[in-house]
Amino acid sequence: MPAELLSGRRARMERKTSESSVMVELDLDGTGAAAINTTVPFYDHMLTALARHSMIDITVEASGDTHIDVHHTVEDVAITLGEVLRVALGNKAGIRRFGQATIPLDEALAHAVVDVSGRPYLVHGGEPDGQEYHLIGGHFTGSLTRHIFEALTLHAQICLHMRVLGGRDPHHIVEAQFKALARALREAVEPDARLGGEIPSTKGAL
Repeated sequence: MPAELLSGRRARMERKTSESSVMVELDLDGTGAAAINTTVPFYDHMLTALARHSMIDITVEASGDTHIDVHHTVEDVAITLGEVLRVALGNKAGIRRFGQATIPLDEALAHAVVDVSGRPYLVHGGEPDGQEYHLIGGHFTGSLTRHIFEALTLHAQICLHMRVLGGRDPHHIVEAQFKALARALREAVEPDARLGGEIPSTKGAL
C-alpha cells in the first residue's frame, strides 16, 4: 500500500514483497523518539541515531529473508522510509528546504548537505578504500551505506551530498554519515517562520 498521511506531518506505510515485510511511521515534528526493529542490529543502531539527531520520530518494524542476505531488508526499509518522508513533507510549504551538517565521531568526520528539492540526486564519496567490504556487527556490509542513501533519496525525492572527510574505524565512518544526514535533515525540514507558509522556491513548487 502507498504511504498515507495520518495527520500534520505524520505519515505511515506498509510494504510487503516476497523478500520482506516493512512498516514505517514517522513524525517530522517529533522529539527524536525511535522504535526500530529491522532484525539487522547495526541498521537498528543507525536508524535510531537518525531519529534522535533529526528530531524525527521514527518507528520501523521489518522482517525479511535475512537467511539469504540482509540486503533486501535493508534496502526495502530505506525505500519505505523515503516514501513516508516524501508524503509527510506534503507540498513543503514553509520549510527551510536546505540543511547541512559536519559531524565527527572520534576520528571520523562526515559532511552532509540536503536539498528537499523534489528532484532525487545522490553524490556520495570520500569513504576510505575497502570500506565497502567491511562487515560491521556481523551482518551489515559497508557497501550498504551508499545503497541506503540511494534508495532514500530516490523515494523521498531529495538531493543529498554526502562526503566522508576522514575516518579509520568502519563503524565510526558509517555512523558519522547517518548523524550528519540526521542533522542536515533536521534543519531542512524545519518550519521557517520568515517564509510565512510559502514554498521555498522561485518556481512556486517543489
